[in-house]
Amino acid sequence: MKQARPLPNYLVQRYQGWRATTYGENRSWYRRLAEGGQHPRAMVIACCDSRVHVTSIFGADTGEFFIHRNIANLVPPYLPDGEQHGTSAAVEYAVNALKVAHLVVVGHTNCGGVAGCHAMCSGQAPELEEKTSFVGRWMDILRPGYERVRELPQPDQIAALERQAVLVSLENLMSFPFVRENVEAGNLSLHGVVHDIAEGTLLEYHQESDNFALLS
Repeated sequence: MKQARPLPNYLVQRYQGWRATTYGENRSWYRRLAEGGQHPRAMVIACCDSRVHVTSIFGADTGEFFIHRNIANLVPPYLPDGEQHGTSAAVEYAVNALKVAHLVVVGHTNCGGVAGCHAMCSGQAPELEEKTSFVGRWMDILRPGYERVRELPQPDQIAALERQAVLVSLENLMSFPFVRENVEAGNLSLHGVVHDIAEGTLLEYHQESDNFALLS
C-alpha cells in the first residue's frame, strides 16, 4: 500500500528560497542542463552519511558530479548474476554511458557502517550476521578489509578499516571489465580519499607507496 505525507514545512520553505534565489538567478543554466543532458567529468562514490557533503568539499557545480551514495561508500565485486545491483548499475552507467574521466571513492572518519562491520566481524554484533540484515549483508563486502586489519592494536583497527573501505572498493572496481578496459586505455582514472569530518581534511591514496597521505 502506498503511503506518503506532505513535505515538512522547513523543507518547503527551503525549496521556496532556493527557487527564488539560486534557481531564479541561474535559470538559463538550469534550462541548458535540462536540454543538453548531463555531462559530468567525474563519478563520486560516497557514504550515505549526512555529514559527508562531497559537492561542498570539492566546490562542485550542478551537473559536474555523477554521485552515488551507499552505506560505507562500498563497491561490490563484479557479479553479473541477473539480480538487482544498484551500485554496479550506477558504475556501469557512469563509465559506459556518461564516459566519465574520473571515478572517486570518498571514505570518511567516524563511519557507522565501518564500525558496524568491525563489530560484526569481531563477533560483537550477531544481529548483523542474520540473513535478514540488509546492512550486514552489504558490509560483507568489507570482510576482506577486516581480515587485513584484525591484527592491528585495537584502537587502530577502526581507522584502518575506514581506509580499507576505500581500498576494497578500488580493488572491486577493477573487477568490472568495462572499468578495467577504460583504465588500461587511459580513458578513466580511479581515485581514493578519506575525509576527516572533524578536521576538514582529505587523505589521498597513493598507489606507488600503497599509503594515504594528507592532501595539502
